[in-house]
This record gives sequence, C-alpha cells and structure tokens, in this order.
Amino acid sequence: MAKANTIRKTFSRETSVSVDIQADPKTIWGLLTNAENYPKWNSTIISIDGKIALGEKIQLKSRLDSKRIFKLTVKELEQDKRLVWGDAMGKREYSLTPNSNGQTKFSMVEKIGGPFFPLFAKMIPPFDDSFDKFANDLKTESEKSTK
Repeated sequence: MAKANTIRKTFSRETSVSVDIQADPKTIWGLLTNAENYPKWNSTIISIDGKIALGEKIQLKSRLDSKRIFKLTVKELEQDKRLVWGDAMGKREYSLTPNSNGQTKFSMVEKIGGPFFPLFAKMIPPFDDSFDKFANDLKTESEKSTK
C-alpha cells in the first residue's frame, strides 16, 4: 500500500509516493502513457486530452480540482523509465525502476513553487490522498494486466 509524503517549504511544496508493483516496466509504462485510458483505471483523473509524448501538450482534469484544466507539457520521456510533465508552476515526475525480484518500483514526485508560491499556497489542496490513490490504482491495474 502506497503512502504519500509531503515536504512544505516557504517557496515550494513537494509530494512523493512510491510503491512496488508486481509487473514489468513495459506494462506500467503502457498505462502511464495512454492518456485516453487514464479515467478507466485511475480514480484521481477525470480526463487527459492530448498525446503523452515528448514536447506534446496535454490537458488534464483532476478530481482534486474538477473545475480546473491543467495545461501541461511533456518535458522529458525515457521509454519504460521516466516521464516528466508540468507547467510554469511545477512538474510531476514518474519513474520506474526494475527490482531483482521481478517487481518494479513506481515513484511519483510533484514539486510546485516559485517566488509567488507563498501567495497562493493555501489555495492548493493537499496531494497526499490523491497520490496514494494514484499509486494504488496503478498497482492494481498493472498487476491485473499481468495475470
């Protein structure tokens, strides 16, 4: 079971979560990079429009703030290993690391901040529960896919 952790600083906030998944990186990567299917397996996402590919723009609608559409750019993409998307306010990084026991460690870290962060920090809801659900949903769907 995944459990998120948040570190708050004056000008930033970083939330992270990781979980071991009994699936290979390719299976997990397939879920993380298929924008259209996110709502089918992930209880935190309402929709993702666009293509999850390097340099592409996506529009994400989250259950955490269903009235807002996050316009993000895919900033880094390393097949079956690492995906980073974000905007001027911050970035979210997904990483997959194979373990020797056949499992894959999934990690997700989001850092938001900047010089004006203290002005709006209180308006940003906590991510911990959402991160827990995201990681656990990914684990459940990935392990279901490998059976």
